[in-house]
Amino acid sequence: MPIWDFPGARNWGYDGVLPYAPDAAYGTPEELKGLIDRAHELGLMMFLDVVYNHFGPDGNYIGAYAPPAFREDLHTPWGGAIDFRLPEVRSFFTENVLYWLIEYRFDGLRFDAVHAICEQDWIDEMAAAVRSSHELRDRRIHLVLENENNQQSHLAGDVDAQWNDDFHHVFHVLLTGEREGYYDDFATDTAGKLARCLKDGFVYQGELMAHIGHPRGTPSGHLPPKAFVSFLQNHDQVGNRAFGDRLTTLAPPGGVEAATAAFLLCPQIPMIFMGEEVASETPFLFFTDFQDELADAVREGRRKEFSKFAAFAGEEIPDPNAKSTFEASIPQPHPTLAGERAALFKRLLAIRAAEISSREATADAEAEAIGPKAVRATWRFEDGARLTLAVNLADSPLDVAPIEGPLLYESAPGVADAARAGRLEGFAVVALMEKA
Repeated sequence: MPIWDFPGARNWGYDGVLPYAPDAAYGTPEELKGLIDRAHELGLMMFLDVVYNHFGPDGNYIGAYAPPAFREDLHTPWGGAIDFRLPEVRSFFTENVLYWLIEYRFDGLRFDAVHAICEQDWIDEMAAAVRSSHELRDRRIHLVLENENNQQSHLAGDVDAQWNDDFHHVFHVLLTGEREGYYDDFATDTAGKLARCLKDGFVYQGELMAHIGHPRGTPSGHLPPKAFVSFLQNHDQVGNRAFGDRLTTLAPPGGVEAATAAFLLCPQIPMIFMGEEVASETPFLFFTDFQDELADAVREGRRKEFSKFAAFAGEEIPDPNAKSTFEASIPQPHPTLAGERAALFKRLLAIRAAEISSREATADAEAEAIGPKAVRATWRFEDGARLTLAVNLADSPLDVAPIEGPLLYESAPGVADAARAGRLEGFAVVALMEKA
């Protein structure tokens, strides 16, 4: 998550005000460089979340000494929009991108909410600058967007991948049955929407989304799976719930395990939320360390935001500024499921490393709903291999067309044999890999 310097001792990072300064509460610049060097020694890449769509509300003095940097005619949910029409502003943030990649040697950046950047061409201009940088020419740099609008245009150029919120939403509805807010747009033909997600990436590719009242997205079926970052949980989807509920507390363990196998074995890029690998039930709450009037405004604004939801009526939302809110968000392993869930993740990641991520998947995929909560999908790889994945997120068995092929993974002994006989057990996952 972002590390721009911000007031106070704790923060999600999205209230940063000094883009070139790692936050002092975390340590010194030299210690950050040491952390990255040590990760590289261990064979790990390091990515940084960066925010170029707004500044935090406390300590942002750029508006005082450089007021033209902000637009007066356009606002974001977090304040005045940064004016990316100005070449000085564009250069300031492009140089910031290069700063983190060159000075600190981060391996990639995740760009927060780029849909809120008023001049979208800056994204492509910045990405081109990264690719043409002399200092970066011998390194593999990853550029990943968060783009709520499901636009795929940037992925045709120098941007590598984009977060796929649709992936989260459709799995969440299948596992929990929730349909308030944007989940309602995924509550009809949910298995069909999951099939489209596995096949094409985005579920919404220009169709009307009732929650926002207008069409959302652009066609994405021509893109390879590696253009999409998939997840079952993340800081937004957990932390922006009133009480920071993790999926572990909202869905049955068997369903979560089946969904975990599905998302770790499909060729899209999987992202794991901290604590997910040990079935943590610890909430991840929204926390800050603001003072005085701003602290009051954030606390009351948070509580007002959720007052319209029937599920939270009469319950007081935790104070974001209380230290106890931060402390309650530290992940703890599940008291009984942690070891079993960690073993599942290790097994799935080992299979993925050996058989899936080591191959280049093409955009030539097929997928179909085979039950109310069941899907079968097939992907092809450039070396001629073919991966088939069948998943049933219902707790009851399902009659299906026989699923055959060399076994890569089965969620329990006998599940593959049953699938070959035309029966997909409840909470079952079968993965088959045919090699050329």
